[in-house]
Amino acid sequence: MLALPKPDVILTHESDLDGLLSGVLLQRLARQLFGVKVPLEANHYNNWKQREMRENSAWVCDLNFEARLDRPNWLVVDHHTTDVKPQQALLVHDLNKSAGLLCYELCVQHGLGSPELDRLVHFNNVADLFLEDDPDFVIANDYASLVKVYQFWNLLTLLDGKIEKLLDHPLLEVMAVKRRIEDPIGLVWCKANLSGITPAIGYMDTVLGNTNLIMHQLLEEKKTSYTVLVTLMRRANGTIIASFRSKNGEALKVAEKLQGGGHANAAGATLPRSVKTIVDGVDYLRKLFNTSPSSSSPLNNLESLFASLDMKK
Repeated sequence: MLALPKPDVILTHESDLDGLLSGVLLQRLARQLFGVKVPLEANHYNNWKQREMRENSAWVCDLNFEARLDRPNWLVVDHHTTDVKPQQALLVHDLNKSAGLLCYELCVQHGLGSPELDRLVHFNNVADLFLEDDPDFVIANDYASLVKVYQFWNLLTLLDGKIEKLLDHPLLEVMAVKRRIEDPIGLVWCKANLSGITPAIGYMDTVLGNTNLIMHQLLEEKKTSYTVLVTLMRRANGTIIASFRSKNGEALKVAEKLQGGGHANAAGATLPRSVKTIVDGVDYLRKLFNTSPSSSSPLNNLESLFASLDMKK
């Protein structure tokens, strides 16, 4: 059993259920071990990359382990790919488990398991790892959609920190209706409204439906020639969020050009504050990804795109 340092703060990913669940679980674990409520801070990838690490001790979950986190008295619980080997920090890492499951395993070691959490952590794991063959795949994605639709802090406030209240929550009925009615309509719309950012990156205009599932379906069934699909969403505060999906690992490479992050085939980024609308966002992406190294060397495919961004190994 790991001897865990007392954290000054718990840092997690703001954009999805995995970040919400893992952050709440670590906060609960800290209270169990140290008898205090440790502040919870959630970050999008862009904010995270710019954040200064001021604390003497912190617990980090669902955010990629990198050299600046390799500090004494820091714990990192994550499942994203990393090449960094910890020298000072404690790293709990497994590519085949969600951050929520890894955090829950720590909780169980300290007597914080329950049948309710078993079930919720399972749903999160299925959705976050996109385990299509699991019999709970559909309902698991309804749970994940709750955070996408109602957002991190709104749900946390609604649940009063008691994450188990998500189980069989009435809002899941809304997600089920949206899935049955909106997703098929949204799929037809998206197929008819794909446009190119580059020959390899396609922008998927969306009006309704679960965009992650729709992008996955288009890529899985090879109903598009694009190898990376991107959608844009404008949050209430005016921020434009880009979400990238692929089948062969290209999504993360594209997101990293925007200072974003995530998984190889599912990544995201926040566009600059100067981008105010979805239309501006599409124009921004086209200009960014179609900037040629020279006027005589246009980007004609994904291979040349990655080469121009110095992404090739």
